[in-house]
Amino acid sequence: MGIVARQSIKGSLANYLGVGIGFFTTFFVVTKCLTQEEIGLTRVLVDAATLFAAFAQLGTNSSIIKFFPYFADGKRNHGIFGWSVLLPLVGFTLVAAVLLLFRGDIAEVYSERAPLIRDYFYLLLPLTFFILYLTVFETNANVLMRITVPRLVREVGIRVMTLVCYLLYGYRVIGFEVFVVLFTCSYAAAMLLNLLYLMKLGHVSFRIDLKSVDRKVLSDMVRFSLFMTVIVLASNTYLVGSLFIGAKEGLALTGVYTIAFFIANVVDVPCRSLGAISRPVVAAAAKEDDWQEVSSIAKKVALHQFLASTVILLLIWINLDALFEVIPNGAEYKGGKWVVLILGLARVVNGTCSISSDVLNYSKRYRMSLVFVLVLTTGMVMLNYWLVGVWSINGAAAAAVFAYLAYYTCLLTYNRARLGVSIFSYGELKVVAVIALGLAIDLGWRTAVTPLLPDGLVWTLTDAVLKTALVAAAAAVAVYKLKISANVNEIMDKAISQLKGRKQ
Repeated sequence: MGIVARQSIKGSLANYLGVGIGFFTTFFVVTKCLTQEEIGLTRVLVDAATLFAAFAQLGTNSSIIKFFPYFADGKRNHGIFGWSVLLPLVGFTLVAAVLLLFRGDIAEVYSERAPLIRDYFYLLLPLTFFILYLTVFETNANVLMRITVPRLVREVGIRVMTLVCYLLYGYRVIGFEVFVVLFTCSYAAAMLLNLLYLMKLGHVSFRIDLKSVDRKVLSDMVRFSLFMTVIVLASNTYLVGSLFIGAKEGLALTGVYTIAFFIANVVDVPCRSLGAISRPVVAAAAKEDDWQEVSSIAKKVALHQFLASTVILLLIWINLDALFEVIPNGAEYKGGKWVVLILGLARVVNGTCSISSDVLNYSKRYRMSLVFVLVLTTGMVMLNYWLVGVWSINGAAAAAVFAYLAYYTCLLTYNRARLGVSIFSYGELKVVAVIALGLAIDLGWRTAVTPLLPDGLVWTLTDAVLKTALVAAAAAVAVYKLKISANVNEIMDKAISQLKGRKQ
């Protein structure tokens, strides 16, 4: 786990830097510069483009990770980059044909409650292309065990570029149409930056060297890529929530949902970096049929994901009211409070259990993934269709939780029975105890301390900072004393030793 830990830490630092920029942008710039409808438009465009890009990949990203060990030669890797560019281009052509053919029907769905979608529909295809190859180039870097720069591009670069777009529009330097175009071009710039990085690594070669790779491997790779098309598409079905809200409730509520969605997304940060670097390790172990090693990796990943995501959700939840008081126009977005909690729980479930889908996908039984994916996709779409009409934006969040629970219950049961891989240990119970301690401290603070403080923004922030510091410190001590993770304790021991060394 050495290289996994190092790259994961670097990737996490990039992610959290992006979270810091994203926090400032989303809550102090976007809410001030854009209306709810305008926020909703950008969310629907990005979510729709991400879904279409997931299909257009035709499973390429997953096949690169699974089959890279067969191509790796330390140089041009037998042209696997060329394959990763060619197949998604075919997929994008199919997506473009479908979108152009049904353009009128799609626009009609949003014409009544979200007419802005119809006006800017022409940007959907370019945005799909940029997101598609942004992801493809990022995956090529991941298999080379280089996740930091692509993470910086995605988490920091895009956020900085879109921040500039928001400010230019907010201060009326540009009009709204130019803003949306520049917003789209931010993804184009990120895509090009990833490509330049791969060129620097010497990984870019459009020559596909089929002769140096076993034909059976190539045949398996093609079948796996096509099969994973459905799997990857299903993994992005959580995005359909904003699409259903836009069609049924309008872009204003989509904007409220978007702000809540961004807050909940912070919970997902550890999953992005640790998942990106652990997948190639799982794929390599699965290739050797070393399921004991796979199980060991899966348990470590799941435990650390659960620990990080639940602690982050705890800190978000105890400060949520203060956050809505601080951000511009916060009262307009406070209706998304429960969406944050419900979506946060969905992120915890998905982040903790997502390693189980990687385990199955990189095994010889990967075809069974289709069965479980159908459960997830069907559940996500049907539950959104039903629950958005019943509970509005809370329904979209609840649909994600219910769909993930059904999906992972089936998947975990199968992996344990057929592959002998289990992702859970007693460590998760210790984490629950830590979270319970944090909630108890929060309740005591709200009861005994908060009522004594005067009203006002300064005191609200003071209350939040002091309470967060107390809860975080208590959680850190509990994690250390309960010895939940040897890796975490080792990091904390080093930090303590360094602090003692400085004092001496």
